[in-house]
Amino acid sequence: SYAKGSNIMWAGVVVLDFPALNKTEERWSQKKVCFPYIPGLLSFREIPALLEALRKIEIKPDLILCDGQGIAHPRGLGLASHLGIILNKPTIGCAKSRLVGTYNQVGERKGDYAYLTYNNRVIGAVVRTRSKVKPIFVSPGYGIMLNDCIRFVLETCSTYRIPEPTRQAHLLVNSVRCGVRS
Repeated sequence: SYAKGSNIMWAGVVVLDFPALNKTEERWSQKKVCFPYIPGLLSFREIPALLEALRKIEIKPDLILCDGQGIAHPRGLGLASHLGIILNKPTIGCAKSRLVGTYNQVGERKGDYAYLTYNNRVIGAVVRTRSKVKPIFVSPGYGIMLNDCIRFVLETCSTYRIPEPTRQAHLLVNSVRCGVRS
């Protein structure tokens, strides 16, 4: 999360147990942005704050779900891929919008999906996480297969469109940024 008109950003990490999705730990960091905004290279701006927040957690996750792209990225290396390579941990990219690729229409029911393709290669899936609600874009980041990404994302979406781990992290950083939490 960024503060408008500022070069400060916040990153949050929320650890949930699986499959119950109970929160076991949360940490955040605040960091000065040291990389210019360059389209397609957003991970270079965000990873330093994410790494700092990840260093603070005691419970090391088996899998990291990122609010951003994995391989469904113009360079094939979105935030989830970049972070997974640095940490040598499985990562999943989960985004609300598409950067690249084409797909067929997705069915209206929860669990329906269509493959996202780019340059004749499957790079992700457009997944309906709630019936009759706009789908999300899921792609492997690092060390995980697409079908496992789809399954995990669906298993972590219950009431909301976005997966619970990224939703909780979003709530955390916004509350810290707005001064509600310290």
